Amino acid sequence: MTDPIADYLTRLRNAIKANHRIVDMPASGLKKEITKVLHEKGYIQNYKFDDSGIQGTIKIALKYNPQSKTSAIVKLERISKPGLRKYTKAETMPRVLNGLGIAILSTSQGVMTDKEARVKKIGGEVLCYVY
Repeated sequence: MTDPIADYLTRLRNAIKANHRIVDMPASGLKKEITKVLHEKGYIQNYKFDDSGIQGTIKIALKYNPQSKTSAIVKLERISKPGLRKYTKAETMPRVLNGLGIAILSTSQGVMTDKEARVKKIGGEVLCYVY
């Protein structure tokens, strides 16, 4: 697998389209940090890290609106790819849907949203957009 983050986002996207409640995927440090950010911002209901195997797994409980049965995540879009990395400075930080969505960045101070990076005045690699 050449792009584990794209695989992570695709598994989430497919589980949402199939209306699954829980999705399992192989774990890594970066995937764990992205999962924590998604939980903090309210895009997923809960998560659990299972480190029993060699690599470990992440169990993610997806969040749906009880009335309309729509997911909290409308779109997941991979921005920085292995063939073309996208970096940004704090001054040119992207705004997703005029601030309604989030951009997840990998910075020198860890994985965070675009809003947190703007406050800390640091840039980094734009991993994905979520809204």
